[in-house]
Amino acid sequence: MSTAPAVSDVLREEADGEPAGPRRRARGQLLTWSGRLVLPFGSLLLFLLGWQAVSASGTWSETLVPPPAKVWDAFVDVSTTHDGVRGYNGTYLVEHLGISLQRIAFGAGIGIVLGVLVGLVMGTIGWVRSLLEPWITFLRTLPPLAYFSLLIVWLGINEEPKITLLAVAAFPPVAVATTTAVAAAPRHLREAARALGASHREVVRDVVLPSALPEIFTGVRLAVGVAYSSLVAAELVNGLPGIGGMVKDAANYNNTPVVLVGIAAIGISGLVIDGLLLWLERTVVPWRGHA
Repeated sequence: MSTAPAVSDVLREEADGEPAGPRRRARGQLLTWSGRLVLPFGSLLLFLLGWQAVSASGTWSETLVPPPAKVWDAFVDVSTTHDGVRGYNGTYLVEHLGISLQRIAFGAGIGIVLGVLVGLVMGTIGWVRSLLEPWITFLRTLPPLAYFSLLIVWLGINEEPKITLLAVAAFPPVAVATTTAVAAAPRHLREAARALGASHREVVRDVVLPSALPEIFTGVRLAVGVAYSSLVAAELVNGLPGIGGMVKDAANYNNTPVVLVGIAAIGISGLVIDGLLLWLERTVVPWRGHA
């Protein structure tokens, strides 16, 4: 098959003074980015239209399915001072969210650090993995509400049980991902490093850890998601101020618009944090392919 450029491409190059190949690539990248922007916004628009249609149909009462306009009004109310009331329960939405994010940062951060350290040990020492893996699996299968009451009995109703719950929820995904990735590190690279005189610590630091980083980041992203899913449970008791506490308190009074505002705030902030983690992964682990 001939590899000569098409006549039309040559004519365009001569007319424009620019190679057709780079121009096609740039156009393809523009279309790709356009699709990545249009599709999410299109799906959001369809969701809002469907939501409005369902709420306007009268099938369910507005208490159960409030229209988007009422949810927007609730968002404005909890974000500003209205009728002398500051936000929700004296706290703005952004402040509720900020306090919850601090709890997630401390709790999930502790669980992630412990998960990486324990996973490194389990992945390199077989008997430690045999000893701890059943317990981590047992912990991973427990729903947060199963042990939150016990944490309250042990630690009180202040911040300690909330931070501990988020740490316990975030620990297993990171530990499992790190253990699997460390155990799967290429054996020939480890043996080559030992043959060159590297110590066990140097092998772990320079060979095993870089090889395991992609899966560790996957575990971290899963851990943050699990911590977010445990947020409302963590703020069931004495959770105000806090976005999960706001959702729980509003649900007690059938204030569905505020509940939906809180759910949207949790979901959107979770998307932002996951995007930041994905960007960090691409920066730290550039050799891993991304779509």
